[in-house]
Amino acid sequence: MVSPTFIFYFTLTLFLFLNVSKAQIKNSTKTILVDKSGKGQFTTVQKAIDSIPSKNKQWTTILVNAGVYKEKVTIIKDKEFIVLKGKGRASTVIEWDDSGNSLASSTFLLYASNFMARDITFKNTYNLVLEDDVLKKITWAPAALVRGDKASFYGCGFIGIQDTLTDLHGRHYFYNCYIEGAVDFIWGSSQSLFENSEINVKSKEIGVGKAFIAAQGRQSASEASAFVFKNCKVTGTGPAYLGRAYKKYSTVVYYQSSFDNIIDPEGWNIMRQAGNEKDITFAEAQCKGPGANLSNRVKWEKTLSSGELQKFIDQKVFLNQDNWIEEQLKHV
Repeated sequence: MVSPTFIFYFTLTLFLFLNVSKAQIKNSTKTILVDKSGKGQFTTVQKAIDSIPSKNKQWTTILVNAGVYKEKVTIIKDKEFIVLKGKGRASTVIEWDDSGNSLASSTFLLYASNFMARDITFKNTYNLVLEDDVLKKITWAPAALVRGDKASFYGCGFIGIQDTLTDLHGRHYFYNCYIEGAVDFIWGSSQSLFENSEINVKSKEIGVGKAFIAAQGRQSASEASAFVFKNCKVTGTGPAYLGRAYKKYSTVVYYQSSFDNIIDPEGWNIMRQAGNEKDITFAEAQCKGPGANLSNRVKWEKTLSSGELQKFIDQKVFLNQDNWIEEQLKHV
């Protein structure tokens, strides 16, 4: 007869083994290598993504060796838990030339949640190269579209002219990134924090007159969406507006950021929401540099209290209440 003590310890051991195994499976990370010269498992980024099964629950790192990958890349909604990692934003580039649609023309399209990108650049080459010394019509040509929830980008580049970063929906975190453009080149209705990043304005080079950095589309007072720039630097050529409203409750905040002498004295602009200035939240706090002079800003720029400001600049409060950013970093 099997003793009760043996049954107890056997059951306990089995329970612990099964639960440890589940945790290991959940936290394990698979790696796929992409190399355009054929030294990896795939020669294109899209083929590597396509190899990940639908409804994937295992964190998978797609390691992309240095090179310029001329392709359009899409991550569909049911391919979550992907880390896309390059060898540096100067050496690993995904680029494509497409234009005419603020969504579909994107070089990189992310519809899935639970995603991280590191050390890689997304570029739309439309309008970046003169053809017979003539610049093509300035139009929508995004480098990246981000639509899923819980997406983070570290050391990444986003290069284009109009709508460079289509930051559409969800909670997004950008750290130590580089974003370049001229016309509404960070736009959308997402809840995004840009930290320690460079925003480079290219208005002079393309002759578009005044540039517009952020076009944020919060539509109601109950939404949490906003663009927050914390410890960022705005460089390049101007003149440029820090942002312009294209929805009734557009919300953009710059905190402890530095501005080159390229910012239009008024600072802010309205696209289609004239008359709703009281509902728009455009604010600057503790910023510096020759472009940070507030004396001639629009009268409807908001001055936030310390409590109001904290809701935007505190990562935990603004978009990371469930610690999703820390959870993602465990799989790098």
